[in-house]
Amino acid sequence: MSATSVAYEGLPFVNGALNYLAPMSERPRYLAYDPPDGVQRSNMTSVTHVSPIYSTRPIVETISLDRQGFAILPHKSAVYDFYDAEEVKRVYYKEAEALLAETLGAKRVFIFDHTVRRRVPDTDDRAPGQPRQPATRVHVDHTATSGPQRVRDFLGAEGEDLLRGRMQIINVWRPIRGPLYDTPLAVCDARTVARDDLVPSDLVYRDRVGETYSVRFNPDHRWFYVPQMRADEVMLLKCCDTKTDGRAQFAPHTAFVDPTTPSDAPPRESIELRTFVFH
Repeated sequence: MSATSVAYEGLPFVNGALNYLAPMSERPRYLAYDPPDGVQRSNMTSVTHVSPIYSTRPIVETISLDRQGFAILPHKSAVYDFYDAEEVKRVYYKEAEALLAETLGAKRVFIFDHTVRRRVPDTDDRAPGQPRQPATRVHVDHTATSGPQRVRDFLGAEGEDLLRGRMQIINVWRPIRGPLYDTPLAVCDARTVARDDLVPSDLVYRDRVGETYSVRFNPDHRWFYVPQMRADEVMLLKCCDTKTDGRAQFAPHTAFVDPTTPSDAPPRESIELRTFVFH
């Protein structure tokens, strides 16, 4: 489906500033650790474009992972403290596995990572001694190469066998406290993203090099968010799909500043799980 055939007329929206990859001649790179003196954390710069970001509320029933690359579902968690990593692994992982298995008809769900974010004003992401900050650059967590490789990294020979079938990487994202007004998550309708918009980029750790997609601006992109998202709602976000039959494979996303946010709104707190979903 072409971008011009996707209708958005009549939906409520806000205008948000989105940070895309600026043109560059070398391969994009970001260091996921504190670099030594004199070494820049990233060779990337951003170019900001202001875009309408549409509310999903009127059309939530029509949105799906295989069409737009994301979905919004009700989900009440029994987790008491999302900052307790052991409780998250013991309780929330099982809840998410059950949700994904039932919603997507999965053969198996494997949760390999989670990140808790709490916005601290005027703090950079990965700053020493500070919580992870909302990611304010348009990106996709995995690529067509790095998605399957992470399966091999975690599951070895078993993963190689599972990759003979369809594999998706799905993030399960939710506010820890709601309703969420501050720096909500925006996600781009995958149908409006051209493959050339996605730029493979190195994510460098001390012990390995991963790969993500940075994203070039395209005026066809159409963006969505969930206004005042509640703590009993989750967004499923597709970061990779090995099925290449025309369905959504990659959904770019980013945090953004909502210009309608009340001045006394508490800073965003959120958690995302990263999962392999096998069929």
